[in-house]
Amino acid sequence: MAVTRTNILKSNVARDKFIKGVLLLKKEIANAAQQTSTWDSFVIWHYQTMMNFTPASQSSRNSAHRGPVFLPWHRFMLIALERQFQRVLNDATFALPYWAWHQDGDLTAAKQLQSPLWAKECMGGTGIPVSTGPFAFKASDPNSFRVRVINNSSGGLSLTNRGLRRTLGQDIATLPATAKVKAAVALTKYDESDWNVASTTTFRNVSEGWAPSPPASHNRVHVWVGGDMSPGTSPNDPVFYLNHCNVDRMWAAWQKKHPGSPYLPADSEPASLLGHRLSDPLKSMFSGAPPKIKDMLNVSTVYTYDTLTDFG
Repeated sequence: MAVTRTNILKSNVARDKFIKGVLLLKKEIANAAQQTSTWDSFVIWHYQTMMNFTPASQSSRNSAHRGPVFLPWHRFMLIALERQFQRVLNDATFALPYWAWHQDGDLTAAKQLQSPLWAKECMGGTGIPVSTGPFAFKASDPNSFRVRVINNSSGGLSLTNRGLRRTLGQDIATLPATAKVKAAVALTKYDESDWNVASTTTFRNVSEGWAPSPPASHNRVHVWVGGDMSPGTSPNDPVFYLNHCNVDRMWAAWQKKHPGSPYLPADSEPASLLGHRLSDPLKSMFSGAPPKIKDMLNVSTVYTYDTLTDFG
C-alpha cells in the first residue's frame, strides 16, 4: 500500500513522527568502532556517491548530482530512508513529510526566518550550534543531537562530535518563490545533451539549481539554510530530507504535467554517461542488486503526495 507524504507544517502527527524517527535512527549505532549511527550511514552514502564521478565527465557530473540522475537517485535515497523510519517507528504507514519552501519564499526575507518550520517544536532554529528544538546541542548531554561525520579538506570524511550548525538567510537572503517553481515545472524537457550544468531550459538542471539565476533551486535552499546544509555531508541536517521531498514533489508534478516527455539520456548514449542512462543501476550502499534509474520513474505503489496543485 502506498503511503502519503504531507506538508510538515500542516500535520503535527507527521512532524512528530519525523522528529521521533530522526532521533531513533541517530541513536541506533551502525558502526560500533566509529560510533556512527544509521542516520550517519545516510550521510556517508550521500557524500561517497557525490564523490563518485562519471568517466570522461567535463562537468564534474557524479553519481547523484550535476547530471540527469539527480532526481532518480535522490528519490531512491528518500525511499530507502523512509523504510528505515517505518522500521524504527514500527509504522508501515509512515511517510516522510516535505517542506514547501517555495511558499515561505513568497514571504519577505524577514518573515522567511520566522517560518513555523524553525520553531522549537519543529526543526529548531539557527545557530552554531543550533540551540533550540529537538536537534539542539547540549555539551553536557551526550544524548543530545550531535554531528558525527563531516567532509574534510582532503576530499574525504572525518569523525567529529559537535552540534548541528545552521545559518539561516545569511549566505543568501531569500528562498525560491512559487512563481519560479511553477516556471520550472512548465519546462517541457527533462534534460538534454551535453547533460551538464549549463542548460537554462531543462527541468532537471533548473530544479537542481545550476542554471544561471536559477528560477527553482534546490541548491538555493541548501545555501539559504547554510551551516551543515552546505557541504556534501548535508544529510546531517534533518531539513535535508524535507527539502528533497519537496524537490521530488516538483518532479512528480512535472511528470504529471508532461507525461509524454521521457527521462533522458536513453540507454543508447555513450559510456561517458554511465550512471545516468535509463537502465543504469543507481549508486547504493545496500547489498544486493540496486534499482535502475527506470525503476524510479513510477513509484505510485510506494508513495504519493497529498497535493501537487501548488506547482501549477
